Amino acid sequence: MTPTDLPADTAVAVVFFRPSPEQVERVVERFAGRMPVLVYDNGGIPPEAMAQLHAAEGLTRLGEGRNRGIAAALNALAEAAIASGFARLFLLDQDADTRVETAWALGHALDRLADADPPPALVGPAPAPKPGHKAPVYPPRPGAPPRETLRPVEFLATSGSLVDLSAYARVGPFREDFFIDAVDLEWCFRAWARGRSCWMDPATAIPHSVGRGTIRARFLPVAMPDQPLFRMAVYVRNTAYGWRLPHVPVRWKLKQAAYLPLQIGLYWSRHRFAPRVLARLLAALAQGLAGRLGRPADAPP
Repeated sequence: MTPTDLPADTAVAVVFFRPSPEQVERVVERFAGRMPVLVYDNGGIPPEAMAQLHAAEGLTRLGEGRNRGIAAALNALAEAAIASGFARLFLLDQDADTRVETAWALGHALDRLADADPPPALVGPAPAPKPGHKAPVYPPRPGAPPRETLRPVEFLATSGSLVDLSAYARVGPFREDFFIDAVDLEWCFRAWARGRSCWMDPATAIPHSVGRGTIRARFLPVAMPDQPLFRMAVYVRNTAYGWRLPHVPVRWKLKQAAYLPLQIGLYWSRHRFAPRVLARLLAALAQGLAGRLGRPADAPP
């Protein structure tokens, strides 16, 4: 696929939160002037990087520089893209190491899925290994057959995904009360429940990681991302709340019910069994079970 094959109805959308100047420069150099670019300012963009965004060709900046969470940022980007007449949106985190060629490849994959039943909500790349980080795993969707090389999956990360905006309108917005973690997982399960499908293209891969490293169990084959305490607490809370949602499959709830206590124990041991860490995670678990969501009190501004 060549650059001229990229439909004019596709835009790239990037969420920035305290990015490095190099991360902003990479987005501008690789996408501005080649695709329409929408960026959301969740705060902390360095002044020199902000100047580069203002000068970039075909780039629109949204947001007030306040951290509203990833879900709110994604919704603002999707709504702006729909209002501008775009039909597809290539979603990226600020650290996504990819180029327009990935958007071209995923656009071709989405075209190949045009007659799929159920029709696609999004297609994303396979996660490429990243040194020092645990790559995510996207489970196959039971009962859904592959289409050529494309694989139906239960969920996949929003970063690197090409979203069909008509499907976004049907599935609904990302859950802003989740704030950050498990936003993509919940949305994909909701997409399947509302008659849309989620796909992975194994021929297209980008490095993807969560957190600042990996925590590994000494005697069990268990590994998890190492994240700040507030992120881990939000993950625990949102995972527990997911057990209340009817569109989340029972098979996934049972898996997470077995896995979450192990993750809590691993994280607590990583932090030398500090009482405040366990108290924070258990409080988050209780919040999720009780349905108390929203912006965490200790989220960075």
